[in-house]
Amino acid sequence: MATETTARTMTVATEAVALHGVAFDQGSAQHDTRPDARLQAGGLDRSLVFEVALVTEAAAIAAARLRGHGNEKAADKAAVDAMRRELSAMDITGTVVIGEGEMDEAPMLYIGEKLGTGRGPEIDIAVDPLEGTTICAKAMPNALAVLAIAEKGGFLHAPDMYMSKIAIGPGYPDGVVDLDASAADNLHALAKAKGVPVSRITACILDRPRHAELIKAVRATGASIQLIPDGDIAGVIWATNPEETGIDIYMGSGGAPEGVLAAAALACTGGQIQGRLLPSNDEERMRAAAMGIADINRKLLLADMAHGDVMFAATGVTNGWLLSGVLFHGDDATTETMVLRSKCATVRRIKTTFRDVGRHFG
Repeated sequence: MATETTARTMTVATEAVALHGVAFDQGSAQHDTRPDARLQAGGLDRSLVFEVALVTEAAAIAAARLRGHGNEKAADKAAVDAMRRELSAMDITGTVVIGEGEMDEAPMLYIGEKLGTGRGPEIDIAVDPLEGTTICAKAMPNALAVLAIAEKGGFLHAPDMYMSKIAIGPGYPDGVVDLDASAADNLHALAKAKGVPVSRITACILDRPRHAELIKAVRATGASIQLIPDGDIAGVIWATNPEETGIDIYMGSGGAPEGVLAAAALACTGGQIQGRLLPSNDEERMRAAAMGIADINRKLLLADMAHGDVMFAATGVTNGWLLSGVLFHGDDATTETMVLRSKCATVRRIKTTFRDVGRHFG
């Protein structure tokens, strides 16, 4: 456990390496801020780790002010505005590749939007400023503010449509589960690889009517299910650490953008994910083709969705299994953030207290 006072807006960060004994990337108290130095020969400048954390912290604080107010759109807009403000101030030349929709659908953080000061490297940006808008509006568990960045070309440009997904954590042989196998076959294969009866396996599935047959098939094997109302990025990350979360596998369909963000997290922590786009009409097929996806039926692997040097950050908005939510105390606010980096296989948990939070984020 190491404690340091960071250079950013009067914060105190407490860090701990959290998963799978990964190495600790301490970062540097002083770093070269020349534009060409932010993309080093070995990948992204490690100082960006703390900057991406600040982005999700700002979004989480903005959304948390509207927890339990029953207004999903207002909470989402607050998170979007805060995240965009912080990204715009970063010394990067960023392009949103996973965002809040197309330019004609979303006024901010739309796919293709340029962000940053322009005084830095070209970087792909994937965002979900408020994963779990309904969760936040109802003050339920596991709402997050999520951001991932990569070197240019590091993320799949996924259109806003459904994706079929299956994901597990690290430590298993490649291909132990397969998107094209039956639920029963996947669960039995995972149980065998883990050395436990299938009754000891828990699958995380979004609670949706479209999953009725999947839920029935999983329960028929004797495995258990953790149904979640929203938040399948968190659901995938839970599967990377079953000892703490009790989740062994994520199954089912959800948003394709969320699938890319989940893959970004797995690129840092280890694990396997497979996905396939599920267009519902010809318009969605044409949009996928326009974004460079030639084969809509292709089974996508982790490296197809996220590769190269990837950084991923998530800050809790409401309390959850993964992270604590924002805690307001007087004029101050405390956040908990998980920051991951693929290059060093590092996992950081940062607890930050913002003194007079309104002065920092308005």
